[in-house]
Amino acid sequence: MSMRRWLTLGALPTLLLCGCPEKKAPREDPNVVATVNGEIISRSDFEHELTREIQSPDGESTPSPDQMALYKRTVLDTLVERALLLQAAKVSNITVSPEQVDRGVLRISSDYPAEGFDEALAEGQLSRAELKQKTASLLTVEKLFDQEVYPRVAPTEDEIRRYFEQHKEEFQELEEVHAQQIVVKDLDEAKHVQQQLRNGKKFADLARKYSLSADAKLGGDLGFFKRGVMPPEFDEVAFKLSVGQVSEIITTAYGFHLFKLLEKRPARKVELPEVKVEVERRLMLEKRAEAQHAYVKTLKDKADVHVNEQVLLAVTGKPSGRAARVAEP
Repeated sequence: MSMRRWLTLGALPTLLLCGCPEKKAPREDPNVVATVNGEIISRSDFEHELTREIQSPDGESTPSPDQMALYKRTVLDTLVERALLLQAAKVSNITVSPEQVDRGVLRISSDYPAEGFDEALAEGQLSRAELKQKTASLLTVEKLFDQEVYPRVAPTEDEIRRYFEQHKEEFQELEEVHAQQIVVKDLDEAKHVQQQLRNGKKFADLARKYSLSADAKLGGDLGFFKRGVMPPEFDEVAFKLSVGQVSEIITTAYGFHLFKLLEKRPARKVELPEVKVEVERRLMLEKRAEAQHAYVKTLKDKADVHVNEQVLLAVTGKPSGRAARVAEP
């Protein structure tokens, strides 16, 4: 469960869900949407999170009744899971330090210019204090998984071999070419460069002098590339050239090009020892996700969760006064 997955600012309205205060409440309390082992999910907090979930960038789209019902269940399920995981962490005495929380917030904010980060928080109706609280919850859950779930997960040699056999095509090395290019703005200039090449001038020197492409300072060196990486016109020419051969003038949307092929790497089959680390990494991610899902299911199966359906039905998802104020620092 990565930091980016839970706390990407584009998903703040959906994923940064509120912590639930540890207090008892009557099951039919009209201010309570649900209880999780006696811990409440309040109507106000639930409405706030639902508003984040359903808000659109333009603020105009309105969910249909069916969509609203789905949004409500999605938010409720996420809040219930969050509460169960934090309860499990508390039982295991798992906590995070203020310094770890500060570093977590810094990692999130570092992806944005200062003003852009504040704008994203405001759009998500989230204050910096709330962000710290939710980051602390996230880090606590991550630590819970690291200590209680992931140590039991490790792919076996047989599983690694079987995965490789089932995904062999994904690990094969495709044909690659290493080419240079010169691109100019008009045909006459391209012909002038072409004539200089025929007179023995070096391709790299002419690229530095005439080419408009960003790779001109590298002598027009495009490096190695597989089919489909460059524009189709590049592939059509480069993969047909012989090593050392210069192409005819090629016209693209970027201008008039000349290409020179420097090297070719043929396609080849890759054996397991060469990619074992990557295979093991992929398998580990899969197995961790499965173990995480199973762990949460176990918590749910043992939990006493009560949903106040009447309150849930009455929730509209419209911004409340609290939601309007929460973005203030």
